[in-house]
Amino acid sequence: MTIKVSIDASGGDFGFPVTVKAGINALGVYKDLHLHFVGDEKGIQEELNKHSIYKTLLDRISITHASEVINMDDSPSIALRHKKDSSMRVAINLIQDGTVDACVSAGNTGALMTIARFILKTIEGVDRPAIMGSFPTVNGHIHVLDLGANVDSKPETLLQFAIMGSITVQNTENIPNPSIGLLNVGVEEMKGHDRIQDTAELLKASSLNYSGFVEGDDIYKGVVDVIVCDGFEGNIALKASEGVANLFSHFLKESFNRNFLTKMVALLAKPIMNNFKSHVDPGQYNGASLLGLKGVVVKSHGNADVNSYFQAIKEAYLEAHAKITDKISEQLTRELEEHK
Repeated sequence: MTIKVSIDASGGDFGFPVTVKAGINALGVYKDLHLHFVGDEKGIQEELNKHSIYKTLLDRISITHASEVINMDDSPSIALRHKKDSSMRVAINLIQDGTVDACVSAGNTGALMTIARFILKTIEGVDRPAIMGSFPTVNGHIHVLDLGANVDSKPETLLQFAIMGSITVQNTENIPNPSIGLLNVGVEEMKGHDRIQDTAELLKASSLNYSGFVEGDDIYKGVVDVIVCDGFEGNIALKASEGVANLFSHFLKESFNRNFLTKMVALLAKPIMNNFKSHVDPGQYNGASLLGLKGVVVKSHGNADVNSYFQAIKEAYLEAHAKITDKISEQLTRELEEHK
């Protein structure tokens, strides 16, 4: 079975040099992968020609021209109504018409969610799509959703998030029965507002492997496989984590560059720091899934380098290969039938 993925080649901070190179690397790893690069045809072709291996991949690469690009400061409404030939929209259209199985974009998040929801629609039984991403932990990584697509979500919507996250992790991480935690201000049963309490009752009554409440610091302990939260809390957790990572990096560089002696220490510590970076580098966890849509859509960081963008393509490939959309639909149908 060939897995076909469209790449919004013009999206992100760096465009073709990153998206095309990452795509070529992905083709080298996944032999059943076919990529559709979307954007300015001439620019994409020129970038492809820079890579000698391109000629050996001709039968697994397609180019679809798009005359417009959605900018990072474009509002979702402007992107949807006035840029109908944008690389982002054309890449999503390829899912809708059955040309590809998944799409990857490093473009404007709000525009991507708006356009994807407008074109693909949501799976039956899904109130709102959710954004799921990965965080590093002491024993690997954890998945968290929603990371900002929705605020003030109802308990029923949070249950849907849990189902979607569980199904996705089960099929992309090979975890038979992922454990689910509900983000709260404490782990005690009596803590949390009414919405959290009502969501907990729904999760307990579901067929999911619900483990109970988790706190913010539990994200990095890896106590569960999936953490469910409203997009308001999830986005704060994400931004706070990125801020702490940047702060740590700043102080580390400042300490190592203080004088000649500390620079020598930095040189000796380089292997250890490289190992540390491999575990906490956000790029290793790049690729946030827009779950709940009738199609696989993965959002890459806008400033992703080649290796980071490759991770986003990998996530799209794994979800498409596992037919995540169909599995989410089937599970939601079963849950809804059981609660009638």
